[in-house]
Order: sequence, then C-alpha cells, then structure tokens
Amino acid sequence: MSKQEGKGDEAVMPGRRDFLLKTVRNAGLAIAGGAAWGGIIEQGKAAPLAIRPPGALPEEEFIAKCIKCGMCAEACPYDSLKLTAPGYPGPPGTPYYIPRETPCYMCTDIPCVPACPSGALDSMLVSILKDDGSPALDINKSKMGLAVIDRNSCIAYSEIQCDACYRACPLIDSAITIDLSRNERTGKHALHAPVVHSNVCTGCGLCEKACVTSRASIFILPVKLATGETGSRYLTERSRIDQKTIDNADEGVTTMTPRSSKKAVDYLNEEEF
Repeated sequence: MSKQEGKGDEAVMPGRRDFLLKTVRNAGLAIAGGAAWGGIIEQGKAAPLAIRPPGALPEEEFIAKCIKCGMCAEACPYDSLKLTAPGYPGPPGTPYYIPRETPCYMCTDIPCVPACPSGALDSMLVSILKDDGSPALDINKSKMGLAVIDRNSCIAYSEIQCDACYRACPLIDSAITIDLSRNERTGKHALHAPVVHSNVCTGCGLCEKACVTSRASIFILPVKLATGETGSRYLTERSRIDQKTIDNADEGVTTMTPRSSKKAVDYLNEEEF
C-alpha cells in the first residue's frame, strides 16, 4: 500500500467517527427531550388526590381553567393553600391544601373564591339564593372533599372515649355526629363512635387536623373517590331527584325481577320474633 493510499484511509476515519458521535448525541437529545415533554404532559394531567379550595370546579375542568396565578393562595388568611411545585402530581402552580397540616378554616367570606380571575373557583358552587333571588356566599355549601373514618385505627371504636374530630367539626352535630351504640364486649357501656354524614361534610379537614392518633384515623379524600353512586336502577327514599324520577316514569316501566306474589305483611308473619 502506498503512502498516499494510507493517508486517504486516515482522512476517511475521522469522518466516520464524527458521524457516529453526532448520531449518538442526537439520539441522546431526542430521549432527553421525550422525557422532558413526557414530564410536562404528566404534570398537565389532573391530580385525583389533590384537595382543592372551596368552589373548585370538577378536577378536569379546574385544571383547564386554572391559570396558576396563585391569587387564591395569596388571599387565604391562614396560608392553608399551597401551590403545586414542579415534580409533584398535577400542573405546577395549581392550589391545594393538606388537611393534616393546615386545613381550610371555613372563612365566611371565602376570600380565595372572589380572588380567582379565571372562574376555576366558582362562587355559585359555594352560594345560596336569598329571598330576592340574588346569590350569597355560604362556605357550608362547599364540597372540597369528604371525611372518611378508618374504624380499625380510630380509638373511639376501640372503647376509648374520644370525640376530638366531633368537637373540631365546624358543622358539629350535622357533618359529624356521635353514635352511642351498645358496647357488645361489656354489655353495659356505649361506644362514642363518630359518624360522618356525606351530604353535609365540606371536607375542610379540621377533623383530620384534630385527630389524636399518630396517623389520622379520619382523613379527607376527594368527593369522587370517597363516595359511591347509586345509579339509575335504584331509587332512594331520601332523594328528591328520585321522587321526580318516579313521578315522571312511564306507565310501561317494569322491574327487572318478577314482582312478589305475596304482600309484605305475609313475609313478616312468617318470621318468629
């Protein structure tokens, strides 16, 4: 091989090396860019476990309307509201609160709601209509979440008298009541067991803050995760909507199962009491 040919091969090798290095570099940039966009997209999704301020729209709508301005958090006199930081679930800058640390203190004028410029916090969701038809703010109408009790860790269900959550509830005897059920072990005493009423509870978290157990035995979950749904097949006596459904039902509507051939009293008489 001549010296000239050897020089030609040496000239070709750096070109191949540069090509491979650029290919690897571009592939790395593509992967990094994909990961970054994936993180942005993930943070743009709804955060199903986040407890939002009073008047918040349903999570998907709330995320779409919230402009991450932080004005609601600035308006909160108790500094209850925090803004989601990058890397945490949900879009950065969206407001939420941690009931165990700083719950919602149920301000009657609800300053966080009128401070919202985008409508992500809707005043009509926390308002009642006065006699003249005009709306008036009512914090008791808010549905920030729902208190759920873990009866296995709640000491009130373990025969230790405790009513900390009950006493802390701003809607005492409505959102949380005490069930004086019979203590089956002693047969003489009553269990002072707290009971949460989902149709009244606002999810403020004052009960969770007050809970005396190491990890709160009563805690706030988003309403959608903490409640069931009856569905259209079953009608409940308490629901006014259900009553309207009955009134407007077609005459040809029948049940999915055969009707009983006996009267209700006949079934009662078959049992021995």
